[in-house]
Amino acid sequence: MKRVLVIAYYWPPSGGSGVQRWVKFCKYLPMEGWEPVVFAPENADYPSLDPSFQAEVPADVEVLRGRIWEPYAAYRKLTGAGSTQVTEISSGPKTWKQRLSLWIRANLFVPDPRVGWVRPSVKFLKKYLKEHSVDAIVTTGPPHSVHLIGQKLHRATGIPWVPDFRDPWSRMYYLKYLPMTDATWRKLRIMEQGVLDSSSTVLACTPLMQEEFQAQTQTPVANITNGFDEEDFTGPAPSGDGLFNITHTGLFAADGNPLTLWKVLGEMAADDSRFREALRLRLVGKVDREVLEAISAAGLQANVVAPGYCDHLTAVREQRSATLLLLPLRQDPEYRPILPGKLFEYLAARRPVLGIGQPDGAMARVLTAAQAGVTADWEDATAMRAFIGKAWEQYCQGSVPVTSGDIGPYSRRATAHELAQLLERL
Repeated sequence: MKRVLVIAYYWPPSGGSGVQRWVKFCKYLPMEGWEPVVFAPENADYPSLDPSFQAEVPADVEVLRGRIWEPYAAYRKLTGAGSTQVTEISSGPKTWKQRLSLWIRANLFVPDPRVGWVRPSVKFLKKYLKEHSVDAIVTTGPPHSVHLIGQKLHRATGIPWVPDFRDPWSRMYYLKYLPMTDATWRKLRIMEQGVLDSSSTVLACTPLMQEEFQAQTQTPVANITNGFDEEDFTGPAPSGDGLFNITHTGLFAADGNPLTLWKVLGEMAADDSRFREALRLRLVGKVDREVLEAISAAGLQANVVAPGYCDHLTAVREQRSATLLLLPLRQDPEYRPILPGKLFEYLAARRPVLGIGQPDGAMARVLTAAQAGVTADWEDATAMRAFIGKAWEQYCQGSVPVTSGDIGPYSRRATAHELAQLLERL
């Protein structure tokens, strides 16, 4: 069996969407003739934890650990913050301490705050690779500093190397809010171009990201999307509570707050007492305060159920027992090429998806191809009302809306097969 070294910052016990792509690849790659060896941090400062992902990793997968220095402890000491995350990168108002911390993060930690992991990791893995052969190396970012590890190992050993981009790099939407100097921007772009040009093949997780990267480099750029694990969706869907549940799972960020949707739902509730009594907005995961305030302003505070962060399998149960699934993107034109990981699990839940974002973006393409829902522009109240109204009619007739389009290409087994073929070509 061939061996692939996977270098990943996010790995169990980390929670969140960043860990799932490669946990699932490592679960299914051995069935395709590839044995993964994972290198991950020993002492990472993860924003959320979900130990349930550990059960997804086959017991015989070798996991190497290397210590990392994280700057967040110093940040918390400076600001008195309790979160493991640095100040939110957004256009909102900041205290002087927050502005200072963002300047430091932007200009002293390039390309990102995990860059301190590069040098010790390269030293450790060079020694490991002298004693243990592998046939390919994969680095997965963000954080994109992990690609610098792969670049240095590739140069030193000649082993084929694939940088996997779960998100864009220099085109990432939030970078515009970082107070980078011109010199820092140049350095970041030089790093990105160097990774693209020196790799064996580039891997992007959305077709639009693939197109953007391919326009930058002569290196072949492949696309393998995220997906859903069929084993998570076996058996009948959980029985619902009989209510009209519009469900969102995962982080609900303030810059993805769908104000027009809340207005539409508020008007529908005001016009129809039965709708008002049946409607539940199930927000499963961390929800920013601004989102809850906007829902309350629309007169819907009594309709909100917000249990907070939950483990992955609980989120899957919530998706499968929903009436409609809600997926608003962040309100930024640079979010157009991004496909949220939860989208594919929404497809597997077989409930109609109301996407809110660019109607010509990557998410809209997937929803249309899978016949799984619509993508309304952020201000398109007419489209939102029509989509919700159709589902409400079915609900009133005693049926639960379901979807039945072809989603087979997005299963984790299918995407692992694609990845194995890519590695074989190397």
